[in-house]
Amino acid sequence: MNRHLTFEQYRRMDLFFFAIILVLSEFLIITAGSRWFRDQLYTVSAAAAVTAIVMMRWGKWGGIHAVLAGLVFCLAGGGTPRQYLIYGIGNLMSLVALFLIRLFSQKRIREETLITLLYALGTQLLMQLGRALVALLTGAGLSACLNFFTTDALSGLFTMVVVWIAARLDGMLEDQKTYLLRTQKEREENEGGY
Repeated sequence: MNRHLTFEQYRRMDLFFFAIILVLSEFLIITAGSRWFRDQLYTVSAAAAVTAIVMMRWGKWGGIHAVLAGLVFCLAGGGTPRQYLIYGIGNLMSLVALFLIRLFSQKRIREETLITLLYALGTQLLMQLGRALVALLTGAGLSACLNFFTTDALSGLFTMVVVWIAARLDGMLEDQKTYLLRTQKEREENEGGY
């Protein structure tokens, strides 16, 4: 019996685990914010951090996590249909960060701290911009659209810290096909040395 995962099975499993991490963290953060910290003007979210990591690992598949984050936010916070639209579709703007990956290269994003932080912050700002644009298109005023940036400012810092830490972990911010091939080659070299 072959116990090895296929690449497709590995990708599905990896995407699933990141989705679980995202759902649990967003749900806990939103629940805590709405119950214990109601008076706070700022929120924090794991949406951009998880999406940024998944985009580095799987490219456009990160869009699933971007939308999922928006849906969880609305579900946990009792969102209106309009909010589901704003957060679900607006978060997809973070996929523009895929161009940052192409522009800087995964290697530089992983290895150069400033580029890592720019990629993380860029993903966060794109997500906020997407929400603001969808809100504007659905009739929100300009001041309401600016709130997406001001109330979620701590998330930018949180995203930068999480992505910076992920960059220090072997394979975490690496295209997974490249990572698997690299680790397989390393294993074969180590086995051949005995």
